[in-house]
Amino acid sequence: MKVGDRVVGEINVVCNECEQCLNGRSTHCENRTVLGIVNRDGTFAEYTSLPLANLHRVPDSVPDEMAVFTEPLAAALEIQQQIQIKPTDRVLLIGAGRLGQLIAQTLALTGCDLRVVARHAHQQNLLKGRGIRIIAEEEIKPWRWDVVVEATGSPSGFSLARQAIRPRGTLVLKSTYKGEMNLNFSSIVVDEINLIGSRCGPFGPALRLMESGQVDPRVLIADEFKLADALKAFEHAAETGVLKVLVQP
Repeated sequence: MKVGDRVVGEINVVCNECEQCLNGRSTHCENRTVLGIVNRDGTFAEYTSLPLANLHRVPDSVPDEMAVFTEPLAAALEIQQQIQIKPTDRVLLIGAGRLGQLIAQTLALTGCDLRVVARHAHQQNLLKGRGIRIIAEEEIKPWRWDVVVEATGSPSGFSLARQAIRPRGTLVLKSTYKGEMNLNFSSIVVDEINLIGSRCGPFGPALRLMESGQVDPRVLIADEFKLADALKAFEHAAETGVLKVLVQP
């Protein structure tokens, strides 16, 4: 790493001394700080800092407009760090927002039999443009899917996922849920469902996928604004259906 390099930084800063770190679970460091979230200023502060170990050099062939997606793309790839997706697997992805779109692109690379629930026309068109098949909720047969990824963060999304997963299938929760949900744990036990929580992921593989062109997240960019118009950018980003807005310094 040298001055002038373009870099992206992992947001979790770990201690490398606690039990979690020493046993290879550094993303669950007991003493971690999180950039802009937990006890560490984010990049809107006048000054911020990260350890060099958190920084990854952005390949020359990866433009800034792609590099800004490294963190969510890495989170999408975490699913394949946790479970093996086979070409023979029937995989259902529920949710096609920004993270859902990236999950769909990465799962499609496995050759699995993938279907995505996408409610909005823009989301559907983005998926179709990548050759990814969509499915309507009413077409989903219960107890049929080997792997179901829930990426809506809503109780209705989880309910649909639970209905779709087959006995001994794997249900991946790729969203955090606001508040509490009612859940019949007895049915999960009886059907022997593998329930997996999934969050942060590997930056290196994410950068390599973009460098090779296997994943191109730029289709998710709705608009770009100059720094002087940053407030307008935030307002636009908050609008329904807008997946990504960039601010150019």
